[in-house]
Amino acid sequence: MPDVAVIDYGMGNLRSVAKALMHVAPDASIVITERPEVIRDAARVVLPGQSAMPDTMAHLDASGLRDVVLRCLDDRPFLGVCLGLQMLFETSEEGPTDCLGALKGHVRKFREEAMTLPDGDRLKVPHMGWSPVHHARDHPLWAGIADGERFYFAHSYYPIPAQADLTVGTASYPTAFTCAIAGANIFAVQFHPEKSQRAGLRLLANFVDWHGHW
Repeated sequence: MPDVAVIDYGMGNLRSVAKALMHVAPDASIVITERPEVIRDAARVVLPGQSAMPDTMAHLDASGLRDVVLRCLDDRPFLGVCLGLQMLFETSEEGPTDCLGALKGHVRKFREEAMTLPDGDRLKVPHMGWSPVHHARDHPLWAGIADGERFYFAHSYYPIPAQADLTVGTASYPTAFTCAIAGANIFAVQFHPEKSQRAGLRLLANFVDWHGHW
């Protein structure tokens, strides 16, 4: 039984996520796999993603992994990264595309008209680079990570959960948006912990130790 299965559905930043997990948990069994039986046997599951939502959902369906992902969301510690966060919701404006629908809410694109700062400067879309993440609520995966710690982002879309209490982390670009959600055994982030140096590695280490209850 693997300690952590990184789901391989043909797309995403699989290797960098797995490498970061191996770095923080050298004694753990961490596998990259597309095999449903291996994913179902894993103690923890990671769903990464770094591509366009229509292609991501098409590859997830073509791989036959939609059902196993939905089952894992119900019964073990589950970490979504970037598109692995967005695809948990019902729909995305990218496409537009129907997503997994595991959580109520939708995914929205940053509006160009909202990218103007008070001094008149304009931010670019996509949002790429380091931004402070503020804790909306306490969570075991925030252990050892200061409120306002900077994480690395690369995205043009962000989630709008229907349930406000799903939000456990926010960032601003330039207004606040949800960048981390949690519920029961699920934790998912819009940023890339595998690219976020010390803070990101601490979050991944916390996930490996997490039992899915808080």
